[in-house]
Amino acid sequence: MAKATITMDELLAQEEAGLKQVTQGEVIDGKVLSVRKHEILIDLGPQGIGLVPRREVGFSRALNEGDEVSASIVDPELENGYVLSLRKAAKDKGWDEVIAKLESGEIIDVSPYDANRGGLLVEYEGVRGFLPVSQLSAEHYPRVGSNDKDEILQRLNSLTNQSLKVRILDADRKANKLIFSEKEAVKEGLAARFEKLKVGDSVKGVATGVVDYGIFVNVEGIEGLVHISEISWERVNNPSDYVKVGQTIKAKIIAIDKDRLSLSMKQLSEDPWLGEVDQFKVGETVEGTVTRITPFGAFVQISPAVEALVHVSELGDGDGADPEKVFTLNERKSFVVLDIEKENRKISLGLPGSKKTK
Repeated sequence: MAKATITMDELLAQEEAGLKQVTQGEVIDGKVLSVRKHEILIDLGPQGIGLVPRREVGFSRALNEGDEVSASIVDPELENGYVLSLRKAAKDKGWDEVIAKLESGEIIDVSPYDANRGGLLVEYEGVRGFLPVSQLSAEHYPRVGSNDKDEILQRLNSLTNQSLKVRILDADRKANKLIFSEKEAVKEGLAARFEKLKVGDSVKGVATGVVDYGIFVNVEGIEGLVHISEISWERVNNPSDYVKVGQTIKAKIIAIDKDRLSLSMKQLSEDPWLGEVDQFKVGETVEGTVTRITPFGAFVQISPAVEALVHVSELGDGDGADPEKVFTLNERKSFVVLDIEKENRKISLGLPGSKKTK
């Protein structure tokens, strides 16, 4: 029996019939042919060549020649192939993965690709989301002065392209909303660490922020605060004179709150006030330097570690005189010791010749 013959036109017709007609938005599989600076070429087999503009690759993709990929058709009318988007295809599949991770509560790794003052921009499985500042762990939270907006952004920028462990806090496909939390990812580990700590323990930590009212410290992932009153036994005007961000410090736990430690640096050393107060006796005259003048009186330094108060009621009859008119800052004067309260670390002074000192 003679073999049937086929013409060239028939071969071409069969080849065209075998090619599936693609449409915009359709997902097609292929293999990376080459990786260029501004574009990626994809081998689509019988369908020809696809071109992926760099902006359509996605921030989380690092591609190599030979990688198998899925891409979404952006433009099927290109003369020599198609314009493709790996990002869109990944996003469509990625939402299923996002919802699964939200429901399971699984900890995932992400690398922020950008930052603003509100937080970090993150892409996960092709879906772009946000990691707010408020959801950063104690280790990464940018504790700075309220007016240091540039420093906040600088701290956040330092976290871009770093691997962070997070949980998905909220996800809404229709609203295109995806929120991550680093706090939630470290919660269980922190609970175990909290159980091992107790008031009175001495700990080491790294200063993560220095503000007007104290020093924030990262103690193995747990946030601690050294209030300005607990930095030193001497009066502290500026916490940044004592500690810089990134410095390792030692402190004593003085309270354990729900999610934070209250710390004291000064309580790791002996109170010099107690060592100096015994030299003073009620009724004796002492020399001192006026260090502060307030509406309720003047503070006087009578030894290196002891500061005493001359209350406004000691300055005259009735409601007393105006401290601003009686004292001059940094002047040195004689005073009489009226009272010593060791338990409250308090010494009261009066002026020689006043009613209480006669």
